[in-house]
Amino acid sequence: MHRLFVALRPPPQMREALLGLTADMAGARWQDDDLLHLTLRFIGEVDRHVAEDVAAALGSVSHPPFDLRLDGIGYFDRRGRIDNIWAGVAPHQPVRSLHAAVTVALSRAGIPPEQRAFVPHITLARFTRGPAPSDGLPMAHLWPAPIEARFDHFLLYESVLGASGPVYSAIARYRLR
Repeated sequence: MHRLFVALRPPPQMREALLGLTADMAGARWQDDDLLHLTLRFIGEVDRHVAEDVAAALGSVSHPPFDLRLDGIGYFDRRGRIDNIWAGVAPHQPVRSLHAAVTVALSRAGIPPEQRAFVPHITLARFTRGPAPSDGLPMAHLWPAPIEARFDHFLLYESVLGASGPVYSAIARYRLR
């Protein structure tokens, strides 16, 4: 079985800025460079044949390259407790458009559309010892420089879960054209 997702990989200058946004927060596990990405679509566990169909279907995606800039910090929470902290990107329209094109391609490979709303973001930290309370976190000083970068490709990743966290491997690269 293969655990797959489709993502944009921020270029080095953007990742460097994101890696500088750490704070002393109990239970926070900050992402390292190898884990920084903007998920376009999580696919999940599939067998080898479906993985091959997914890879082929993504090759049909046609979308122009675009620029994104880092734009603020946010978090996802459940019942007032933070699960993860993320950096936003702007503008949303081109990445939402690419997400839609990826969704259409994946549907041709038999992958049903995701039911959750798509929120373009790059995860910075996850809380490993249970979610953190949303009050009292030093979020105010976590603000990324408005670094802008060109995105001219997207990637199909395989994720292998391990005791020390996931390991992501890019298994296919697709040029935006």
